Amino acid sequence: MNQMQIESLRFIKLLNVVYKEGLHLGKTNQGLFEKSIDIEWGNQLDTNVAAAEQLDAFAARYSRMQDTLGDKLIPSLLRMLAENTGSNLDNLYRIEKLKN
Repeated sequence: MNQMQIESLRFIKLLNVVYKEGLHLGKTNQGLFEKSIDIEWGNQLDTNVAAAEQLDAFAARYSRMQDTLGDKLIPSLLRMLAENTGSNLDNLYRIEKLKN
């Protein structure tokens, strides 16, 4: 197996991971944002353990998905396209330029 094939398999696996992370995030998102979120709701987080845990789950899942995209999936895509990789910001800039 050559390096491009290895990178292609890695990319496909990462796509699957991001897809699953998106499903989990969507479920948490649906449960969290079906409620009215306002200052009163935020002030009750100290006593409403379920709401606090739901908010924490959303933040954790969002962060995990963002990390997977920025740290793994985008660099893998750039390597498959024979592009150089750099910082997350540089990688996003490269992806944006490739889009055009």
